Amino acid sequence: MKKIGIADTMFSRFDYFPVIKEALEKSGKDVEYERYTVPGVKDLPVACKRLFSSDCDIIIACGMVGKTDIDEQCAHEASTSIQAVQLSEGKHILEVFVHLRESDTEKEIVDICRNRVYKHTHNALMLLFDQEGMQKRAGTGIRQGKEDEGPFMV
Repeated sequence: MKKIGIADTMFSRFDYFPVIKEALEKSGKDVEYERYTVPGVKDLPVACKRLFSSDCDIIIACGMVGKTDIDEQCAHEASTSIQAVQLSEGKHILEVFVHLRESDTEKEIVDICRNRVYKHTHNALMLLFDQEGMQKRAGTGIRQGKEDEGPFMV
């Protein structure tokens, strides 16, 4: 049985976990999951490392990034460290960061959070169970968080 790690933060103003759980339940896939919550995005790389130590096959790392320049810098540093964990483990971490700069309205931020984490959960399942399906979607302009862009129509 495959195991998905879910790393999330207290700083986030949206709880991603119920959406992940719903997506996993709706998928019909036989997966286990383990959740590990940390204070903020800079703590996510260690959370991911710990989840891989608990035999997770893939991790969904959820964070929310504040509006200030220092928040964006911290998110960049966290992202770079998450990439290092991926490389050291040879396993995927799907980074689900929502930046508060993406919208001025709380409603739109919530919509982005729901959309992005639901689609990334689906991506995690495809990476684990359906690489061929993932390949069929290459070049189709699929986005997480907002409407799909679609492929170029030249």
